Amino acid sequence: MTTHEFKPVKVSRRIEADAAAIFGVLADPRKHLDMDGSDMVRGSLTDAVVTGVGDVFVLQMYYSKHGDYQMANRVVEYELNRRIVWEPRRHDIDEPPWGHRWGYELVPDGDGATIVTEIYDCSRAPEEERIGMQDGRIWIGAMTNTLERLDKLCAKPAGEAA
Repeated sequence: MTTHEFKPVKVSRRIEADAAAIFGVLADPRKHLDMDGSDMVRGSLTDAVVTGVGDVFVLQMYYSKHGDYQMANRVVEYELNRRIVWEPRRHDIDEPPWGHRWGYELVPDGDGATIVTEIYDCSRAPEEERIGMQDGRIWIGAMTNTLERLDKLCAKPAGEAA
């Protein structure tokens, strides 16, 4: 499979919150532990909120294959309240980026609601790695869980006006 034939994995959910509130959570590394549906994030080593392309935030992670490790996430796309995408690489050891990108697109959907799409793109990863991850499809469950958690973090309580 060549890069131009590859399609990123996308999962969407309608959240009863405006795009600015949702984006505020996505851009704050300290909130990633609360929204992570993979249960791999252990915490943030970065306190600063992301404000643009080039910003880097570091997360403490755990995965059985790697144990405890740190990922530095360099923001590669940023449009306030609309789109944020980062490219992770190991922070605790000297290793090139893995060729993955994680991101979110936000599209307003009526008064006080937003369609949030999480995107996982491993098109830059080596082919054998993409095949092992089913071209990223193994993350669909975790992405679905992340959007559910994001919804709970951002949604207005019942009866609250938009």
